[in-house]
Amino acid sequence: MDKVLIIGASGHAKVIIETIELGGDYQIHGLIDTYKPKGEKLLDYEILGTEHDIPDFVSKGINKGIIAIGDNWTRFLMQSRIKEVSPDFEFVTVIHPSAIISPSVRIGVGTIILASVTINAEARIGNFCILNTDANFDHDSTIQDFSSLAPGVTVGGNVSIGRCTAISLGANVIQGITIGRHSIVGAGSLILHDVADFSLVYGVPAKEIRSIKEGESYLSKS
Repeated sequence: MDKVLIIGASGHAKVIIETIELGGDYQIHGLIDTYKPKGEKLLDYEILGTEHDIPDFVSKGINKGIIAIGDNWTRFLMQSRIKEVSPDFEFVTVIHPSAIISPSVRIGVGTIILASVTINAEARIGNFCILNTDANFDHDSTIQDFSSLAPGVTVGGNVSIGRCTAISLGANVIQGITIGRHSIVGAGSLILHDVADFSLVYGVPAKEIRSIKEGESYLSKS
């Protein structure tokens, strides 16, 4: 069983730790975190250092891991930093054993599929995506790299979601919709029309509220 590093030591990391433990495909070696002290523990796993220590682990044969960071842009930046300091580091894909995934689905590297997710026929999931608890992703839909579905999101068939876009808690997207890159769909929204790049939309039905900037934060800091 390969040993893996979990990059990030927040609440999202707890969910990923338990998913890996349930799946039984990997053994968790420890945590990597930029802002928390070495030696601190999360669910009995120790923080071993920062991303700058990853080359040392790779030299010892621990060359795989998963980024446990919920914010899409922050996850992108961390992946870029890791590839700079350790080009040979490999990112694994983590899938909760309760997820229901069609055999025709394609899932990229570094992606996380959490409990009770359903992904239907011919869907395409990019690299470093998050499909969070109880999300539903219907047939022939596509989500690009570094994007995320929050818990309880439902996406209809033939939907296209762009890179670094976040669909927030409990939102619903009807079939055939295109949602652009670096956009945010607010919690509980109903998407009936296409969403442009760099847009914040929410409401029932959802309306564009304003433009947003690349990397704009959308997760609570509490």
